[in-house]
Amino acid sequence: MPNVDIVDLKRVDLRNAVVIDGFPSVGLVSSIVANYLIALLKMEYIAVLDSDAFPTLSLIRNGEPLGPARIYARPDLKEGEQQIAVFSTELQPSANLLRDIGTAIIDFAIAQRCRLVISAGGLIIEREEGQEPEKGEVAVYGIGSTEAAQDLLKKADAEPFVEGVISGTAGVLLNEGRRRGFDVVTLLAEASPDTADAGAAALILAAIDQMVLHMNLNVEPLCKEAERLEAQLKILHRDAAKKSKSVGGVETAYG
Repeated sequence: MPNVDIVDLKRVDLRNAVVIDGFPSVGLVSSIVANYLIALLKMEYIAVLDSDAFPTLSLIRNGEPLGPARIYARPDLKEGEQQIAVFSTELQPSANLLRDIGTAIIDFAIAQRCRLVISAGGLIIEREEGQEPEKGEVAVYGIGSTEAAQDLLKKADAEPFVEGVISGTAGVLLNEGRRRGFDVVTLLAEASPDTADAGAAALILAAIDQMVLHMNLNVEPLCKEAERLEAQLKILHRDAAKKSKSVGGVETAYG
């Protein structure tokens, strides 16, 4: 089974930090949440996830080479501000990697003495053809790995996720959190599987803000940028998927 290692690039104090899982989910919700927080909080690239099973690619941004899976954090905090560590990637991990990735995130959070892991994701709700959710009907659903994590959800007005299946890294994180007594929260919002759903991401960002950031985030610009985000993320994810199926290749330039 392939292992996933985390290599530090810059030392940052992450004691009492909140970890955000940005591995891809339905509607790219987690990717949008991760990218929005990184830009908003001016976070820096502090560590890279490495595995022999990862595709051989480098993401170039502003002339800087970035690993296929990365960790970002806030380098300078003012008194009273919440430290955030964000896992971000353009990878769509294969099924045999999910357990290793989820375990690596929990191991990292415990080793760095972080206080909470939040996993954001999209939720597909079965509806009849042509049926759309009524205004105000779309909600954020949540589940916590511990009683303390479940209490946090009350601050976000999240609906309890009572019965169903949570897959991917989010499922691994919940199981590991329950097994180790570590606080993990999964937040889910109804999302379209065929597009980058910035609306669902905005709902989850608002919930994260209510729970831990307390910044009164203005998420309206995020909704307005939905088309640009969709185009950008689709290109990145598509190319990462192509690279994962090949050994080498010609680099792709992004405009």
